[in-house]
Amino acid sequence: MKLNKLTPEQAEKIQQVRDEWLRIGLSTERADRPRAEAGVRLAYEAAGLAPPKLVIWLDSPAAGAMGAALLAGTTKVGKQVRDQVRDQVWDQVWAQVGAQVRAQVWAQVRDQVRDQVWAQVGDQVWAQVWAQVRDQVRDQVWAQVGDQVGDQVRAQVGAQVWAQVRDQVRDQVWDQVGDQVGAQVGRAVWGQQDAWLSFYAFFLEACGLACAERLRGQIEIAKSAGWWWPFEGAVILTERPTALHRDTEFRLHSETGPALLYPDGWGVHAWHGTRVPAHWIEQRATLDPNEVIRHENVEMRAAGAAIVGWPKMLSVLDAKTINDSGSDDIGSLIELTLPGLDAPGRFLKAVCPRNGIICEGVPRVSDIDGLPIETAIAAQAWRIGDPQCDYTHPPART
Repeated sequence: MKLNKLTPEQAEKIQQVRDEWLRIGLSTERADRPRAEAGVRLAYEAAGLAPPKLVIWLDSPAAGAMGAALLAGTTKVGKQVRDQVRDQVWDQVWAQVGAQVRAQVWAQVRDQVRDQVWAQVGDQVWAQVWAQVRDQVRDQVWAQVGDQVGDQVRAQVGAQVWAQVRDQVRDQVWDQVGDQVGAQVGRAVWGQQDAWLSFYAFFLEACGLACAERLRGQIEIAKSAGWWWPFEGAVILTERPTALHRDTEFRLHSETGPALLYPDGWGVHAWHGTRVPAHWIEQRATLDPNEVIRHENVEMRAAGAAIVGWPKMLSVLDAKTINDSGSDDIGSLIELTLPGLDAPGRFLKAVCPRNGIICEGVPRVSDIDGLPIETAIAAQAWRIGDPQCDYTHPPART
């Protein structure tokens, strides 16, 4: 019979499951290795595979990707089984849970558990880690990751599998390590940041749906470890981060160092959710605004401008004042010529009591009332969503 409606007790557990999975996704505790390894055995069993004989622990997703590239280059421990362990099991459980749960219950749990967990853990953490691993491991593996984690990978992986992989890896993997490591980023299972598991965990733990039992192993790993890579006969598991910093909107953010840091020193530097080069944060006081303004990524340029500070940024930009209100609080409407733009962009430059000088982009024509934005006061109206005719600037702001 289908689950038509949640009982009051089950409905009450929605928030408990959601909060638990937020803690899981944001945990900076050391991995519970025995629990994670027990979860691996359950996950392999659910996929119809023999449990791995070789278990390798590494200290970050970057190290894990490099270790997985080593294993993938061997003949003895080279077959990857992510599809069997994760995707095929998920597909089967998805279909079975869907067949046993009414649409309204499905939507209620999805909205309150999975989507909320994904918004904080998936969007703000997993995506950032994914992008950082992809860029630093795949594209610049030796220059940026090799120095940080290469010794650890060689020591930890080498001690356990180097005798098996040396001959096969020496001439092939090391010559092509960039491509192989890049492929391993996409072969990872996301562990604690696998936000989708929260949805199934609710039906398993709060509703007792037996069909979700096949995900028990993956749930146990997520509750106790970071990213992992399943192979036939071997598995690579990684540690959770040691530090995770976010702003008030739950975006990865740190003004003094990595927003996300792993035990081996690898991490993600981010400014209000936008990844930036490490030296933009670490050497903020001497960051050259010319470097920021030349960056090809628009979002990173905006983040870099905030890091450097607009007074310093404006000193290197070709700025033209369109309208000066005469008030620092209301500000000025200016045009800036930015690299990569076909035409100058318009910005509201004003003084914010909390943040000092701000410089925010505005359109030439308001999408609120359809009128051209030709003055600073019109830009202020657009900034808060008012038609120009209705806007009154507050006499004092704090």
